Amino acid sequence: MMLPETIHAIIAEALPCEHLQVTGDGQHFAALIVSAAFAGKSRVQRQQQVNQVLRSHFDSGELHALSMTTRTPEEWSALNG
Repeated sequence: MMLPETIHAIIAEALPCEHLQVTGDGQHFAALIVSAAFAGKSRVQRQQQVNQVLRSHFDSGELHALSMTTRTPEEWSALNG
């Protein structure tokens, strides 16, 4: 069973994140990811980028569901004052 902390560590190792929050109950997870790596990418491309980082965990079945919100640092600043 995956833990939110494990998913957090995997994402943080692969992407430079200005802000990263992962919550979940062991089966369903939600991530808020703020990264400059998302600049110039569509929402779908950003999610594909994160999914690629976690691909082996999805393929093995240890990670089933991850909803995500992806933002650039500029988008995050604009939303949070």
